[in-house]
Amino acid sequence: MGWDVTDENGVRVNKENKIGRQGGTTSTDPGEGRSQSSGIPARGMRDDVSYSPTGKAGERHWRQSTISRPGLGERGSVFFAALQMTRMPMILTDPRLPDNPIVFANKAFLDLTGYEEDEVEGRNCRFLQGANSSRETVDELRQAIRAERAVSIEILNYRRDGTPFWNAVFIAPVYDSGGQLIYFFASQLDVTRRHASEQAYRQAQKMEAIGQLTAGLAHDFNNLLQVIAGNVELALKGELTDRQRRQLETANRAADRGAKLTRQLLAFARRTRLEPRQTDLNELINEFGEMLENTVGARIDLVLSLKRRLPVAMVDPVHLEMALLNVLLNARDAMPKGGTVTISTSSLHLNGDAAARQLVPGDYVVLTVEDQGHGMPAHIVERATEPFFTTKSAEKGTGLGLAMVHGFVEQSLGRLEISSVEGRGTTVRMLFPAVQEEARKPTTERIAALPQPDDARGQSQTILVVEDSEDVRTLAESHLVMLGYRVVPAESGERALEILEDGGGIDLLFTDIVMPGGISGLELADQVSKRWPDLPILITTGYNDDLVADIPRGTALDVIGKPYRRTELADRVRAALNRRHEGVRREPSDFGVAEA
Repeated sequence: MGWDVTDENGVRVNKENKIGRQGGTTSTDPGEGRSQSSGIPARGMRDDVSYSPTGKAGERHWRQSTISRPGLGERGSVFFAALQMTRMPMILTDPRLPDNPIVFANKAFLDLTGYEEDEVEGRNCRFLQGANSSRETVDELRQAIRAERAVSIEILNYRRDGTPFWNAVFIAPVYDSGGQLIYFFASQLDVTRRHASEQAYRQAQKMEAIGQLTAGLAHDFNNLLQVIAGNVELALKGELTDRQRRQLETANRAADRGAKLTRQLLAFARRTRLEPRQTDLNELINEFGEMLENTVGARIDLVLSLKRRLPVAMVDPVHLEMALLNVLLNARDAMPKGGTVTISTSSLHLNGDAAARQLVPGDYVVLTVEDQGHGMPAHIVERATEPFFTTKSAEKGTGLGLAMVHGFVEQSLGRLEISSVEGRGTTVRMLFPAVQEEARKPTTERIAALPQPDDARGQSQTILVVEDSEDVRTLAESHLVMLGYRVVPAESGERALEILEDGGGIDLLFTDIVMPGGISGLELADQVSKRWPDLPILITTGYNDDLVADIPRGTALDVIGKPYRRTELADRVRAALNRRHEGVRREPSDFGVAEA
């Protein structure tokens, strides 16, 4: 390079006659009394990669070396044996030859790439690159080689069998004692697992952000749907021409589809209200069998492989049926010419490997759906649970099916796993926590029976309706008046407390949860339950995650989600009023209040 020379004893010095250790380090062979090699430490070297084999930035290893014996023929020393024994892949290239070919590759490099020695020597390293290797990273490598400087990069390379792997590469120049560039040294390390972990973490962050956005949109959309669907329902009760009735019924069906869409969005965002209970998956599948066969159609053979004496799972059976249907629909669409779909159940115990699956150690029940469809490449599998991501045409899918399944399974404290091979099919596994034998008890003991009213109409009771949206409040008032109740409206929680303090003879508090400014519906319910403990409370929301927040322990709140129909409202109001008179309270869930 022009900055170093060798003295009469073969010791490397710089132009200021300082021993080479100040600019690097020197290794001396006592038997020969002369310098073997020297180098410049990596301290201060720019290193943009996120991984180093030493666990920190380089300090003392060399980023440039000078050797006195450049040949590769001497292979009988312990140092050559060490090169072949290390698990760190290493190569040397010779820039003096055309195309800078590989002239030495150790055994670990052959293990890493799957090539034989005679297949790599004499070739430029670019044969490891492939379709998805970064062009920018390749250019960075080329620039460093042209500038004869060390470089550390991570690049997607390909093995002999075509499988990709992330390669952490360190390349540095090697000079002879006269300052001529004679080799480039390169060490490699397979960092594919770390890349996969980082990608999974970034994906989780992205999905969480999308989930928060999605849930917020669903909440606002549910409020709009409540007004639309409710007013259409009221209009359908009036005198209409046939044409008007058809138009309103069309609008009503569209509102129903919109409500279903928001439920899917909330399920993806893990914001839906689940009612988990002890569920025998085998029994559920057998009872559901006819609908499953109708779902896949006549071209698909549906095979059940259900494990005997399967542990009971703690899961919401209604949402599980929806999730299974969504997975089956995907399997059906993946086999347009027909094939076989296998639904199987099994049990799984996770101990030391639980953390790798982001689950707690314990017993799980596994529901597996396996098809013989066209399968998916890896980059599609990575995005399969993203909302609105679909490979289907607009007529066949919205891209919410697997997103909803993923959200439901995660909210059920389980895990969704998808594996797929192009041309061979896809396997979807849903893992749910198993109920321990000693914790099992009949479902009938868990829920107190509620009286069934003979007449859903009100008996002139007075309901305090608390809702910040004037449109939703007016609609709720119209529904309740038509059901035979008296209504006292309030636009805020503060106004509701004032009405209650005035002693207006209120029989039921019906409140929204999300009310901007002032106290929320949950805070209102908490204060009312403490000051007027006998007053029943019915709460409503378009965003069920609000129910997770701060519901007081032991408080039996009745809940109705938006958008609701008048018949649903009538049932919930009557059930809440019945509890006031008969003192029947729902037993608290074994799980307590859900937590994020």
